[in-house]
Amino acid sequence: MYLAHYGLNEPPFSITPDPRFVFLSERHRDALAHLLFGVGQGGGGGFVQLTGEVGTGKTTLCRVLLEQLPDDTRVALVLNPQLSPIELLETICEELALDLTGRRGSRKLLVDLLNRYLLEAYGLGLRVVLIVDEAQNLSIEALEQVRLLTNLETPTQKLLQIILLGQPELRAMLAREDLRQLAQRITARYHLTPLDADETGEYLRHRFRVAGGQRFPFTANAVRRIHRHAGGVPRLINVIAERTLLAGYARDETSMNERWVDRAALEALAPGKPRWSRGRSALAIAATVVVATAAMLWWRSPPTIAAVATAATPRHVAATRLASPSAASIPDIAQIDDEALLQRLRGTDPSPLPAWRALLSLWQLPASSADAVAVAGCTAPVAVDVRCLHGLAGLDKLAVQGRPALLRLRGNDSDAWLLLLGVDAQKVRLQLGDRVFDTDRIALERVWAGEYLALWRAPTAMASMPATALVGGARGPMVDWVHERLPPRGPTAGDGPVRLDAAMRDAVRRYQRARGLTADGVIGPETLMALSSGEAGPRLLRVLE
Repeated sequence: MYLAHYGLNEPPFSITPDPRFVFLSERHRDALAHLLFGVGQGGGGGFVQLTGEVGTGKTTLCRVLLEQLPDDTRVALVLNPQLSPIELLETICEELALDLTGRRGSRKLLVDLLNRYLLEAYGLGLRVVLIVDEAQNLSIEALEQVRLLTNLETPTQKLLQIILLGQPELRAMLAREDLRQLAQRITARYHLTPLDADETGEYLRHRFRVAGGQRFPFTANAVRRIHRHAGGVPRLINVIAERTLLAGYARDETSMNERWVDRAALEALAPGKPRWSRGRSALAIAATVVVATAAMLWWRSPPTIAAVATAATPRHVAATRLASPSAASIPDIAQIDDEALLQRLRGTDPSPLPAWRALLSLWQLPASSADAVAVAGCTAPVAVDVRCLHGLAGLDKLAVQGRPALLRLRGNDSDAWLLLLGVDAQKVRLQLGDRVFDTDRIALERVWAGEYLALWRAPTAMASMPATALVGGARGPMVDWVHERLPPRGPTAGDGPVRLDAAMRDAVRRYQRARGLTADGVIGPETLMALSSGEAGPRLLRVLE
């Protein structure tokens, strides 16, 4: 309908994962390299895990991977993992075109059939790969069945390589105590984060060019605003950009500024009536074209806070649940707009004590110590194994860190403190005093400059150490702890003491890039917090899911 208006051959911002439109950011290229490594000889027959938020491009990367696989590779692709263990085995056999006559419903017969096929493929020099998309939807029983498939082996070679693609919940699942055997078999992990502001502009221009466009329709401010509204998530970038183009077509515009983007984002991403009037008829026309897309992205009721549990490690077996506020005290989470948020902030007690007490309660630490903690800030450990991090970040980085955080809002007259309980591509869940509510990310970002404080669980090796960064040449228990989680690539120094040498710093930089941290090779508080993400403690709620 609008293609000729912009000189396009086809829609540039469809949410269908078309490989022709693939834009690989640095993080996407790293993720693809991890997947190819897993399929190749380096995978060693274990698991490869790729996680990322909804819409960050996991399925698209999977399509690119399938196009780049060697000819000697056979693939079983499972797109709907909500299956029983036997149904999962049947699906894998069907994907490999195996004859299931007389074998359906029998786990032993199915495993025997699969084992024979893998041995024959191995004898022919073929590599067999199982890819499970949306793996966070696998049941624990199905995950255990997947793990058992890695036991199919010869004396020298694993016969099946397994790739798990999933949302961040998959990482929490695999951190469970009863799934530690599976977690120990993961040979490569990567978490895909959203695009940054520059990459968002490159992404938009790339897709517009592929669709045949010559004159890019978005101003620089419009591109920045698209990034802000979408949080760097490619799928949401597509939705907002598509809606903006439709609105421009309806009003015979060929250059779209930030005002058009704001209106399109409000219409596309937020339920209810839009809070603007000018241009409303134009977007109403556009809405009829993409209503199905918008409906898929509308806000859905989130699970209650009390239902969110943290992952446990052997040192902290019992999972720590978000303790306050309880689901009983908040039967319905209020959803407010930016004006209501400002209204709630007016006259708020500037003291950080209420927010500190709420955060300590989540960590099951005595709220009575809030006074001392607030005075000390982040200059001293909060408890023997709990440290504090004070920094500047955006919501995307806090989402990757995955811990509740105190947000400091600095006003002209006084400060206000909010507790961030949940975040996703569109919404945030906040606690102000004893009230919990949801609002748009953009509404929060308009009044928050990025200052935050968060707690994290320190490893035992750090209990008696000062909170200083580990730099080149360092050695000791903390370096050993980091080394266990970041084995450097290439030759090692032998059996001597572990040092933070060049190879280990390279491994640290790779990890930092994967987590959206400053890739400087220095193991500072942010990196330590990220490395300790598997330790027990409260997690940020992913509000949308």
